[in-house]
Amino acid sequence: MKRIALLPAGSVSHEAVDYLLGDEPVELIHYKLISDVFMAVVQGKADYAVIPVENTIEGSVSLHMDWLVNEVDIPMRAEWVYPSIQNLVGKREEFTGEDGSLDFSKVLKVLSHPVAIAQCRTFISEHLPNAELENASSTAEGAAQAAAHPGSGWAAFSTRLGAERYNLDVLAERVTDHDNNYTRFVLIGPERINLDKRSEHEKTSMQVILPEDYAGALHQVLSAFAWRRLNLSRIESRPTKKKLGNYYFYIDVLEAGDSILLKAAVEEIAALGCQVRVLGSYPCFDYEAEKPEV
Repeated sequence: MKRIALLPAGSVSHEAVDYLLGDEPVELIHYKLISDVFMAVVQGKADYAVIPVENTIEGSVSLHMDWLVNEVDIPMRAEWVYPSIQNLVGKREEFTGEDGSLDFSKVLKVLSHPVAIAQCRTFISEHLPNAELENASSTAEGAAQAAAHPGSGWAAFSTRLGAERYNLDVLAERVTDHDNNYTRFVLIGPERINLDKRSEHEKTSMQVILPEDYAGALHQVLSAFAWRRLNLSRIESRPTKKKLGNYYFYIDVLEAGDSILLKAAVEEIAALGCQVRVLGSYPCFDYEAEKPEV
């Protein structure tokens, strides 16, 4: 049975891995901190880890990307997209007015992951302008903290799964700013994994560090992909953390790792003096494609 490390039970990561793996016989091992999720695989406590890396509203989850590239050397084995549906959760009786309706002015503090809080700015502005916002390590941890402090006026932005796990009520449904709020997850691990799902396409992720004092180096790198008609779905610069002003490029190519064209592009980029590190070549699963036809 495969062991999967992920953020706490009831988090979006928990919902997402349930969706990806379905009825696969796996053991889920929950951790409070994303660093512990990564290290569980490094230390052999888990076979794979579930990492959220990008969100529709907030873009890249920088901390997680930096861990993938700078802190560990664990290949990406699968990617999938899952909707991030946040709800305001808490004990209904704490926030009920004299007329029996919900009184959001009674919410003194809202806890959640900083990305989730950022996704709910409109709701916060309209309904919780005076509430204190406090970051938690995950949406599930926010729900756990709210549940652990009854009568304090604490609530959380969390999933329905998180509300159920910590015996909280859904005070307001789908409070994110946009309905098309999705999170991109990657499954990382030392071994390939076979999943009983139809993948939409293959993707290869890589880190490219340009040679110093090479005018037009980035143009040359992009040209190596362009003339071969290799489609880049993402290119992002991040600091190498080694020298001020020194950046690497994170690149996603919509091509399988064993593609002759991609291998030739990588060879051409390396010949320019670039450092190229392939972070993984893996199948991608699209959530929309899984919806039943009507």
